Amino acid sequence: MTANNDFIEQRIIAAVRGLLVGRVNEILNEAQFIIPLIEFGDFVQGCSVAPVITLATCERTEKERIVRMDAYSLTIIFEIAETPESELLCYAYAGAVCRVVYDDPTFGGVVDRAVISGKKYVPPKKPHCGEGWAVVLTLRLTVEGIGE
Repeated sequence: MTANNDFIEQRIIAAVRGLLVGRVNEILNEAQFIIPLIEFGDFVQGCSVAPVITLATCERTEKERIVRMDAYSLTIIFEIAETPESELLCYAYAGAVCRVVYDDPTFGGVVDRAVISGKKYVPPKKPHCGEGWAVVLTLRLTVEGIGE
């Protein structure tokens, strides 16, 4: 637990959600075409996307064990209904998230370092059968002084 009586995992998830609905949405609004914004909870706008955020601990390097750093794997999945623009939307979401992580690799001071470790674009297995596109972003986060 941290000084605020919340767990570091809660702070990480809250920071990621804040970045997604804040800075990522700002970047998406600046695009030359219409991109559904990211929302969580009550959907105010008619067209929006709610990504799935998954956090897990991951294996630490020897150096991370010595300096007592915890390592986390964070996955953000955007599922997008199949339309002619679906593939383009996948690239837009991935690009916006990568830009925000590059600009603020500490998530506002919540983590010590965040790095995009993987980007996967998943097309529908069979076109025009109701299954949509997806983009899976994997990040590796390190947090100092929490573990053990």
